Amino acid sequence: MTNKLNEQNWRPKTQMVRGGTQRSMFDETSEAIFMTSGFIYNRAEDAEAAFKNEVDRFIYSRYGNPTNEMFQDRLSLLEGAEACRATASGMAAVFASLACQVNAGDRVVGSRALFGSCQFILTEILPRFGVEVEIVDGASIDQWSKALSKPTKAVFFETPSNPGLEIIDIAAVCKIAHEAGALVIVDNVFATPVLQHPLKLGADIVVYSTTKHIDGQGRTMGGAILGSKEWINNVLSPFYRHTGPSMSPFNGWLLLKGLETLEMRVKTHCQNALDIAEFLVKHKTPTKVLYPGLNSHPQYDLATAQMSDFGTVVCIDLDGQKSNAFRFMNALQLIDISNNLGDSKSLTTHPATTTHQRISEDERSKLGITDGFVRLSIGLEDVEDLKEDIAQALEKV
Repeated sequence: MTNKLNEQNWRPKTQMVRGGTQRSMFDETSEAIFMTSGFIYNRAEDAEAAFKNEVDRFIYSRYGNPTNEMFQDRLSLLEGAEACRATASGMAAVFASLACQVNAGDRVVGSRALFGSCQFILTEILPRFGVEVEIVDGASIDQWSKALSKPTKAVFFETPSNPGLEIIDIAAVCKIAHEAGALVIVDNVFATPVLQHPLKLGADIVVYSTTKHIDGQGRTMGGAILGSKEWINNVLSPFYRHTGPSMSPFNGWLLLKGLETLEMRVKTHCQNALDIAEFLVKHKTPTKVLYPGLNSHPQYDLATAQMSDFGTVVCIDLDGQKSNAFRFMNALQLIDISNNLGDSKSLTTHPATTTHQRISEDERSKLGITDGFVRLSIGLEDVEDLKEDIAQALEKV
């Protein structure tokens, strides 16, 4: 078993490879996969004690599993969190982080620039349960201040946002939210635990779709919720245990192995993404190029202040025309059309007709998602091959 005291002192690269490791009696090199639904007891009294939480042990894999615990512990170390719960998907993480703590009559304030399913949870599901939800422009501190002038239970936002790459001032929003009595939940999926640490900036809870960069190879679904040990154990865990959004141990093992190479992959993703963004700026076809690492990005200074690098996603607008976007995407020969991101393979998607198609045209307009808006998730291929593929596709527009 790993020396838990030493883990806290390890540097991030070491934590990614060795953090949270628990070896069985067989002393295996690679972490084991515990593909079991339940666990046995020597005596009936032992089972009783376990269900009364009088002893710390595994009871049922819906509650906890040794493989998933290793993943949770390793991710906690990287995030600088006291505790973590792995979920079956990123959306399970988002919903559980909110549903476990809000009641009818509570208020939630969220940013407008959200992934389509996240917006659906805030604007359609929570109101059905009697929760008041207010949506603000995330980049506007004035709007946050006005919305949080009343007592609020929770604040939810993502930064950078999907797909418009809006950057929100985490520290400033957290200060305002805490004065209103709210806990702040940050979806950190675009930044990853390598590039941004919301908890250090004042956030209370961080959520991930681990399907993205943490797996990073298009293999498995997963999510994670991180926060204080007290909040995880007393607020999230009862909801988690009884509603069952738990992760498969096999998926937990894949994600555990994914963490071993996360920093190396994300570093290359970011290098390629900046190279592609600068290449696109010089090209005559796109009418807009969005990337937080470009001086032209409206929150470039803020991104520089709270992120160590600028992420893996580049967005372009092709004169607001769906025909241009489709012509470009269909002409790509190397980059694949997919709604995923953070993969080792470069991927592209058309948000207006896929991930954000349920959102009204007016709302998409407010978010800058025109019919010509295209999201590019830049992978690990040779960047010169990616440039050549993008260039020939843009010639078709």
